[in-house]
Amino acid sequence: MDSVKKMIVRRVYPSGYCLGVINAIKITRKTIEEHPDEPVFIIGMIVHNRYVVEAFRNLGAVTLDDRDLSKEAMIDRISKGVVIFTAHGISDHIRQKALDKGLTVVDASCKFVLNNRDLIRKHLDEGYVILYIGKKKHPEAEAILSISDDIHLITGKKDLDSLCIGNERILVTNQTTMSIYDTRELIDAIKVKYPQAAVSEDICDATRSRQEAVMKLTDTDTLIIVGDPRSNNTAQLANIGRNCGISRIIRVEQASDLKDVTFSPDERIAVTAGASTPSYLTDSVIGYLKEKDERYLKTDISRIL
Repeated sequence: MDSVKKMIVRRVYPSGYCLGVINAIKITRKTIEEHPDEPVFIIGMIVHNRYVVEAFRNLGAVTLDDRDLSKEAMIDRISKGVVIFTAHGISDHIRQKALDKGLTVVDASCKFVLNNRDLIRKHLDEGYVILYIGKKKHPEAEAILSISDDIHLITGKKDLDSLCIGNERILVTNQTTMSIYDTRELIDAIKVKYPQAAVSEDICDATRSRQEAVMKLTDTDTLIIVGDPRSNNTAQLANIGRNCGISRIIRVEQASDLKDVTFSPDERIAVTAGASTPSYLTDSVIGYLKEKDERYLKTDISRIL
């Protein structure tokens, strides 16, 4: 008798919220509760997930996230109330501008981002030039680049090729949510051109552990990554999966994105999530895959935070 084919669905561990995201969400909830009679503004997405942003909007917070506006211009539009700076960090100039306007300032920056910033400042004070591996226009990278003109953004080898640094003191570091593969590749290229460069690979622990969990996947036909399209750490999980040879990579925000996706009866599926993805969304994806029940297709915002 032929064995019955059965689709296998398994969750990748660890996945989902990191401590920095949990902290930012707690800080934001507490701030809203403590200022019931004041307008509360979040400068940018508190974490890169639109459902989290929507959940906080339902609690009364206003998220300012216009890509055509600088953070300075956003502050200019606020006359009173509380401003929350996101987990990705903020420049000293923007923070001071908010304080000078008499706004109440709350900083939800991730500790790994702050540690990386402190490392960079220390080396700048010692006369180093910084080569910073990151993504253009990412809020974490923008906050770091605002510190000094002696910080050079390296998004790829083309940026390295255009550099000509005479300073013998060079520090190489990176945005905390970068891919392990991409970061190592660029570090190796930098060391060829500048062998004297000191290196501090600062991918945060949560990003690293989630990427390594994907690297260890075996017997996997499809990797589903749950997360917001604007989340860099989510995008890097997809890149890691491709580098590991997983044949099908699917990125979704919620279970309903899978409604028209076809799976074979014996497909082996692994499900992971970006560090800013609520567990409720991942649970819904897994529930839908296992049960094919359309009740999982509707997202309940009240269950996000």
